[in-house]
Amino acid sequence: MENSTQGSNLRSENSVTYESPYPIFAMAVSSFAGGAHHGLRRRSVAVGSFLEEYKNRVEILSFEEDTVTLKTNPGLAFDHPYPPTKLMFHPNPTASMKSTDLLVSSGDYLRLWEVREASIEPISTLNNSKTSEYCAPLTSFDWNEVEPRRIGTSSIDTTCTIWDIEKGVVETQLIAHDKEVYDIAWGESGVFASVSADGSVRIFDLRDKEHSTIIYESPHPDTPLLRLAWNKQDLRYMATILMDSNKVVILDIRSPAMPVAELERHNASVNAIAWAPQSSRHISSAGDDGQALIWELPTVAGPNGIDPMSMYSAGAEINQLQWSAAQPDWIAIAFSNKLQMLKV
Repeated sequence: MENSTQGSNLRSENSVTYESPYPIFAMAVSSFAGGAHHGLRRRSVAVGSFLEEYKNRVEILSFEEDTVTLKTNPGLAFDHPYPPTKLMFHPNPTASMKSTDLLVSSGDYLRLWEVREASIEPISTLNNSKTSEYCAPLTSFDWNEVEPRRIGTSSIDTTCTIWDIEKGVVETQLIAHDKEVYDIAWGESGVFASVSADGSVRIFDLRDKEHSTIIYESPHPDTPLLRLAWNKQDLRYMATILMDSNKVVILDIRSPAMPVAELERHNASVNAIAWAPQSSRHISSAGDDGQALIWELPTVAGPNGIDPMSMYSAGAEINQLQWSAAQPDWIAIAFSNKLQMLKV
């Protein structure tokens, strides 16, 4: 592999591909194995279409790790207004004690869906718009693992909204940035961070809503930050990506302003990042160069930067990536109309 003496390719023979009738953007991997298949190494994978029209589609696939297969179920699909900007399953499904899984989607509103064995039922549509004529689209959201009743959303109207989804009410809404907010991520139960078109990463504590801490700003003023990933294994670290940049910026919240590392081996813009679910030192990234890379962050960065430890080439621009929390050996990527599960 280029630029690396120790790199290895992700094993394409341990991969499975699903071809959708539609271009794919949003996707999510469930942590829940339930119903008649309880006990099998089977997970649900949700994929959302990206069509520039009102009617879009979300499908729930069944991924079986033992046989490395992805299967569709005609009953587990539904129409979605506009393309979903993000999909996410319940982050801690064992806490709910139910035999069904919960799926949340964002777009014009935040929507909750119950995923049953052979059907999907809408539960609620959460809308914080003060006027009925216009709602500011939601760019992203994050589900609080520690307090699963809480979901935080980010919007193009500069706000972040914290919902209590059990009560269906807004817990708080903050003007978070000077421009559109593109992503949001929870750290602790009452602490979240967001990134924006204003080029900043800001941390908010719900105990002190009047103040936020800026821990990073784009080196070039007003270069938007598109994605944010908080390291759940070590909350000191988070990662972000800049618009039209091949870099993944690693931040240590104890030393704001200066990144602790910049990962620069992509040959085109990075579109997605995900920390490993069970390791504080591994992160994956994917981008317009068609590469999915896995990095191991050293305790001390070398003078020539950091090389990825493994790579996979999809042959097309990768726009989405998820590292399965329940199956940490598997990464999901989306490109064009394809979803691939890759064994790492």
